[in-house]
Amino acid sequence: MNTEEMTLDIPQQIELKADIGDVFKSVLHRFGDGSASPSGESMNMVLEQWPGGRWFRDRGNGIGHLWGHVQVIKPPVLLELSGPMFMSYPALNHVEIKLDQVAGGTKVTLRHRAIGFLDEGHRKNLGGGWKHYLDNVVKDFS
Repeated sequence: MNTEEMTLDIPQQIELKADIGDVFKSVLHRFGDGSASPSGESMNMVLEQWPGGRWFRDRGNGIGHLWGHVQVIKPPVLLELSGPMFMSYPALNHVEIKLDQVAGGTKVTLRHRAIGFLDEGHRKNLGGGWKHYLDNVVKDFS
């Protein structure tokens, strides 16, 4: 494996005609209990909204998957998550969701960076997965 195959950098952004505080609340909701699969099924995600808080999928009956921890939370401008995410193999991930107030609304920039033995399927599908998260935030203001 070369360095390019072992790293990932996916930036995406959206702009909304909405207050930055309301958009931040939507981001927290969509990364937590409002997280849904493309089919609309709940992902059963829990986001503990404090530094060191866990971000995990709770499947019930003691079954779950730790996706990461809150590295930084700075309402209403920044949320950073780091951890294995959905990767059950040696990989480090960092997701930064940055909000900026712009003329007429809020710009949300999501950037996912990773390093490790990255599965090609994850590499191909991650952009679509994060787009789905951001599309759901957009739906909150449609």
